[in-house]
Amino acid sequence: MADESEFGPNDRLVDLTLDASIGRSTPDVEHERAVAIFDLIEENRFKPVGDTGEGPYVLNLSVQEGKLVFVVRREAGEQVATHILSLGPFRKIVKDYYMICESYYEAIKSATTSQIETIDMARRGVHNDGSETLKERLDGKIAIDFDTARRLFTLVCVLHWKG
Repeated sequence: MADESEFGPNDRLVDLTLDASIGRSTPDVEHERAVAIFDLIEENRFKPVGDTGEGPYVLNLSVQEGKLVFVVRREAGEQVATHILSLGPFRKIVKDYYMICESYYEAIKSATTSQIETIDMARRGVHNDGSETLKERLDGKIAIDFDTARRLFTLVCVLHWKG
């Protein structure tokens, strides 16, 4: 697992694109996607394991044939790595995450503050589980910190939902 000391100043993402076939989703999902991309580009720790060159990096995330595909390039366009992960380990977590998000968005319309906070805590817990799973699946391939894993997991949810 990555710790802060193994990242240099250029070990970061400066751009991210999602599979163009995703299309539009609900306003809530679109908002989460936009915030996750903005936050990810604003602050992240990202380094392909074994890369002897230097970042910063550009990432393309897509779903192809039921697999999650990470294509990493340098800012100038040179391809660094492609990693393909099975979506299997994410399916239940993503399903649970979407179910609890739906409950959360319904709750904010009419529930008490205490009920909303309880649902939000559960939502963050499921999101953290997904982030840890992503971090574990990328171990040995791409070094990322936990905050980067959280933002990437949000985007995996968007891709998985559409994929």
